[in-house]
Amino acid sequence: MSAATAQDDSAWPKILTWRAHSAARMESVRVQLSGKRIKAYGRIVSAADDTTPAFSASYDLVTDDKGATKRLSLTVTSAERERQLSIARDEENMWVIQQHSGQTSRSEFDGALDVDVVFSPFFNALPIRRTGLHEQAETVNLQVVYVRIPELEVAPAAVTYVGGPDGIKLDSPVANTTVTVDGDGFILDYPGLAERI
Repeated sequence: MSAATAQDDSAWPKILTWRAHSAARMESVRVQLSGKRIKAYGRIVSAADDTTPAFSASYDLVTDDKGATKRLSLTVTSAERERQLSIARDEENMWVIQQHSGQTSRSEFDGALDVDVVFSPFFNALPIRRTGLHEQAETVNLQVVYVRIPELEVAPAAVTYVGGPDGIKLDSPVANTTVTVDGDGFILDYPGLAERI
């Protein structure tokens, strides 16, 4: 895909869908682009396995003009209950986390500008697009606000991305692999997690 095509926002909005490699899980998201700004509404649906109960997680994400996360609302539904989590970054780059219990906390999360949600290939596109890793080979070490689902646990995490001719090497709390992306920086294949269909 040419650089001109990759920057052509007229092809958007799109629905992007991934199927897990070795689990009964899918993710589908409607993505709107305007330059580096992203608005997305998606859902992850997972059957139960040996380590995780069945759940459905829906999310609503908005980034700023530079592609940094401004707001993420997340709802996780299991057989027992439904819980919400709201994450927002303010003008001082502080993150406000509002838990389903009503408890609110504020943290800088080590300067993080991106949110990463476990089980989701979509959220890896946020730092890839923001830093331009899909257009040039370089190494970036980032702090992210890391959200584990279905638990809705939030913690800072370090992630390293290394761009190269065969894809983008990713080293995160749950994976050390090389992902492939399309011309817009969205994941095509995340070995061990999911592939786009």
